[in-house]
Amino acid sequence: MSNDSEQRVVSGMRPTGRMHIGQYHGALKNWVQLQHQYECLFFVADWHALTTHYQQPEIIERNTLDMVVDWLAAGLSPGAATIFVQSRVPEHAELHLLLSMITPISWLERVPSYKDQQQKLNDRDLSTYGFLGYPLLQSADVLIYRAGKVPVGADQVAHIELMREVARRFNHIYGKEPGFEEHARAAVRKMGRKAARLYREARRDYLERGDREALERARALLSEQPNLSIGDRERLFGYLEGGGRIILAETQALLTETPLIPGIDGDKMSKSYGNTIGLREAPSEVERKLRTMPTDPARVRRSDPGNPDNCPVFALHQALSEESVRTWAATNCRSAGIGCVDCKGPLIDAIIKEQAPFRERAEQYERDPNTVRAIIAEGSEAARDVARDTMEAVRAAVGVSHR
Repeated sequence: MSNDSEQRVVSGMRPTGRMHIGQYHGALKNWVQLQHQYECLFFVADWHALTTHYQQPEIIERNTLDMVVDWLAAGLSPGAATIFVQSRVPEHAELHLLLSMITPISWLERVPSYKDQQQKLNDRDLSTYGFLGYPLLQSADVLIYRAGKVPVGADQVAHIELMREVARRFNHIYGKEPGFEEHARAAVRKMGRKAARLYREARRDYLERGDREALERARALLSEQPNLSIGDRERLFGYLEGGGRIILAETQALLTETPLIPGIDGDKMSKSYGNTIGLREAPSEVERKLRTMPTDPARVRRSDPGNPDNCPVFALHQALSEESVRTWAATNCRSAGIGCVDCKGPLIDAIIKEQAPFRERAEQYERDPNTVRAIIAEGSEAARDVARDTMEAVRAAVGVSHR
């Protein structure tokens, strides 16, 4: 994998419309941080929406625009990250099709979320290839950008492993071209005498002694070579590790903490449960929802000591409040030093304060939706430029370039 790939992060979300604070703290907040550390591509997964909501196509475009506004309001910047819509980069679908030719059905059936989602969404007919194959479309979404990392929670690691297996299988089938080593040695000579010597030494040190630093030096050296074609570069990355051409990079899971944000009824915050606090909720609504939020059911009177472990409000404190506030709330709850109304006050203030800049930034985009559309269009073109490069190599590998 090249150094460029290692620095590239890709992630997407289904267009569900306006976001809530559970989605913000679970994923979007992390994206905002990652955009300043990596080359990031973030996309609206509108085709993925059709895998479970194919009978509701009318909601997709509106939901897409609303969600991108929330992304921008939360701090994603088109100057720092590429923001785009999946369906505007048709190469995703082409790679998905080609990968489907080599991916065993059993690999898709064993993905844990396949049966889980079928049970949870039993009110819909999900006996479709689109639903079975959505993890493979996810693989195409990432592999087409040769991304080194995908930010996921622990429950999504199985999807990343599938991506790695698919990339490995593709490279195994199509990376071993006739005369591979001869082509690779010829490509080394194109690097120039000094660079070629350094590459050979690093390759020897890695293959003979497992020297990871030598591997990284060689990868960096390849990334700096202006005289190599895409095909030669792929050959040399594969030759470096003793294999064939690395056409599709094996991505890594970038494990992130995804705190469980409880909803206003104590269950997991979810639109399907109707228990959310919107990312840009009006302050009066935030206060109303939290004031009526249930607390420890055993605490009947103000003077009764409470148990924070049984209180949904304290669960929100744990996810959103600073440590000093959590300690204050827990201690005074157990001693009946404060009432439930007092406990909710700092939480209300913290949420309203966090959301203030979101609401302010969103106003300008809602007044001028064409700016949002322009950001999507520009991001989609930028993403497509990267995707085209990958597909050029993939088409040639599978024999459908027809030049």
